[in-house]
Amino acid sequence: MKYTIALLAGDGIGPEVINEAVKVSDAIAKKFNHEINWTPALTGACAIDAVGVPYPDETHEICMAADAVLFGAIGHPKYDNDPSAPVRPEQGLLLMRKKLGLFANVRPTFTFPSLIDNSPLKRERIEGTDLVFLRELTGGIYFGEKGRLDGGETAFDTCTYTRAEVQRLAKKGFELAMTRTKKLCCVDKANVLETSRLWRETVQAMEKDYPEVTVSYEFVDAVAMRLVQWPNSYDVLITENLFGDILTDEASVISGSMGLMPSASVGEHTSLYEPIHGSYPQATGLNIANPLATILSAAMMFEDAFGLHEEAATIRAAVNKSLEKGIVTEDLAAKGATAYKTSDVGDWLVANL
Repeated sequence: MKYTIALLAGDGIGPEVINEAVKVSDAIAKKFNHEINWTPALTGACAIDAVGVPYPDETHEICMAADAVLFGAIGHPKYDNDPSAPVRPEQGLLLMRKKLGLFANVRPTFTFPSLIDNSPLKRERIEGTDLVFLRELTGGIYFGEKGRLDGGETAFDTCTYTRAEVQRLAKKGFELAMTRTKKLCCVDKANVLETSRLWRETVQAMEKDYPEVTVSYEFVDAVAMRLVQWPNSYDVLITENLFGDILTDEASVISGSMGLMPSASVGEHTSLYEPIHGSYPQATGLNIANPLATILSAAMMFEDAFGLHEEAATIRAAVNKSLEKGIVTEDLAAKGATAYKTSDVGDWLVANL
């Protein structure tokens, strides 16, 4: 099979981890007789520097024409440290989600047997954790009306949702739950927020269409607590944009490193696959960043976008083997053990594939 993949390396360590994911993807393609056409495109700070906008029209056209998008990271200190910057790299990510119709962020959280003790949480709390968050991506407070009043002394951000936006995200949640343990948790703040009451009543109305799924409704603050106490009590969780942003980062510590967790953003057009970590500017160019989250995101791409389950499983098996053998970057290396470079980890995986 032939596949065209838009390659958006982005900023910071993005190009370094993307490079290793490309190496591994090409090795898998060769092993299983596929052909990949990589189409690079600019986004983020590097796009602002080059053409003045964080998500150029040319990049959007490349993404729309591709079978999938593999994305690195976005962000740069010169914008982070300048609150008055008129154009910001993160605006490119929001615009990309909106224009591609990527309304659902799929974030799995699972543990690796060889790294179970790397987590700050106790083994007995997290062993066997296997849950998935579906975070709504194109609505809510990030996209609502915002501004300043009283000469800049008062600021406001508006959280807005339509029933249709909730329904399409919840539908994916119900469908995913049906393929797993048939448990779904709707995370909201319905005791305080009107948008959360809309979420809850919408999901309740959909329950009749999925009678096999057991649905629970929990406040976001309770989930934030239970997520680190009893993560095994959850399977599929659906929630709005801001809550999902916070809870999925919290969940990433269960695995022991944010550098291990992949994600997908899916919706109306081309699906996008990316690691959950940021651009980590302090490590840029040092060849020390963990590439495994990006490589596992490529595995999600092979499985979900292309339906290539064996290829995805082969990548995951190689990653598990690298973890067991300690072929890892400094964030995962045991005390006194060798810490491998970003490119070394990719080379080892390619050799073992």
